[in-house]
Amino acid sequence: MILRRLLVANRGEIAVRVLRTCQRLGIETVLAASEADLDSVPARMADRTVCIGPAAPAASYLDVDAVVHAAVATGADAVHPGYGFLAENRRLAEACSAAGVVFVGPTAAQLDAAGDKLAARAHAVAAGLPVLPGGPVGGAAEALRLAREVGWPVLVKAVGGGGGRGLRVVADPARLAETVQRATAEAGAAFGDPRVYLERFLPAGRHVEVQLLGDGQTVIHLGDRDCSVQRRYQKLLEEAPAPGLGEELRGRLHRAAVALGRRLGYRGLGTVEFLVDQALDGFFFLELNARIQVEHPVTEAVTGLDLVAEQLAVAEGRPLRLAQAEVMLAGHAIECRINAEDPEHDFRPSPGTVTAAVFPAGDGIRVDTHVQAGAAVPPHYDSLLAKLIVHGPDRPAAVARLAGALRRCEIAGVTTNLALHARLVRHPAFVAGGVGTAFLGNGRG
Repeated sequence: MILRRLLVANRGEIAVRVLRTCQRLGIETVLAASEADLDSVPARMADRTVCIGPAAPAASYLDVDAVVHAAVATGADAVHPGYGFLAENRRLAEACSAAGVVFVGPTAAQLDAAGDKLAARAHAVAAGLPVLPGGPVGGAAEALRLAREVGWPVLVKAVGGGGGRGLRVVADPARLAETVQRATAEAGAAFGDPRVYLERFLPAGRHVEVQLLGDGQTVIHLGDRDCSVQRRYQKLLEEAPAPGLGEELRGRLHRAAVALGRRLGYRGLGTVEFLVDQALDGFFFLELNARIQVEHPVTEAVTGLDLVAEQLAVAEGRPLRLAQAEVMLAGHAIECRINAEDPEHDFRPSPGTVTAAVFPAGDGIRVDTHVQAGAAVPPHYDSLLAKLIVHGPDRPAAVARLAGALRRCEIAGVTTNLALHARLVRHPAFVAGGVGTAFLGNGRG
């Protein structure tokens, strides 16, 4: 089939990102927006905007029925869910199929396999990927027994969690029962699934991920990214390729990711995340994200590909447009997530109105944003304002370009983490490359 009209079921910078590719490809667009986003930049970019509910995400962006109704009512051929919200929701994929609308993403079964962390872990083991010692727990006594077996410290994880949420590190056996109880309650409230499991916690690892692209028959990788600079298990800065990895280890990571994708007969974009322990020259599977990632621009920069366009081609039923040998990587790219939050006050969100927004331009600089002067930053949603992406012939050039680009960024009216990024890119450990997830003192995600 040929996509002629696409419903974008998201907001913010990812909505802008999808709309731009559709404009380039000549695909008509409909934006599904909440009442809070009816005057947003994406709403002005789309060919048409429909309101799917009030500002609260549960009544709009997370309402499967509202999204599918909007797609059917506007005659959309497909729904692109972006990331977050319903991007990995099996119900949306099934509801789209039932309504005769294409879901731009993996199959419902693949969403299940990725979204259930225990199922994903089982698939990884079956595909030959190494996993950290651990397993499911049903109560405090079972958790203590398993923790003693795998060794302290341990990480308590929500089976239905994602995006860094539902993670708790426990080093003190006396705190384990309380932590499991709280994690179980929080997981049930946040994800509708109270199950938790334990894994051995490695505090000094690196978070490295491999980008997959599949058409349901063939799966290839598009290189790797390092996402180790995190705060509270949330990624803050990403780069491609991952610096300081030996080529033999890098190759093993790529092959492992593709093996998992092949086992699932993967369709669309997906990211296999690993914890790399360079001291052991090894790695462990963390999770599979069955969607486009926030950090996808760094992969686009080093491959020269438009990953949204590749998603849409797969959604149209086309086979992959390139073979593994045709994937060429050039240079180095780094992305900073610019958030409306206050690093000096425990990263408190900073909603409000943007009074000024100045972003740099030039060779090797890209800005993905939905923000301009006068834009509202509602309190209901993620705090991401913009992504600053730089590309250079090598990592030192990219780091220098990023430092200069950050100096030329200005956002007023809301508090941002720009100053934190400026400090990070000058830090000797970051400049040297290969920092671990404990770099900002918050463990790993």
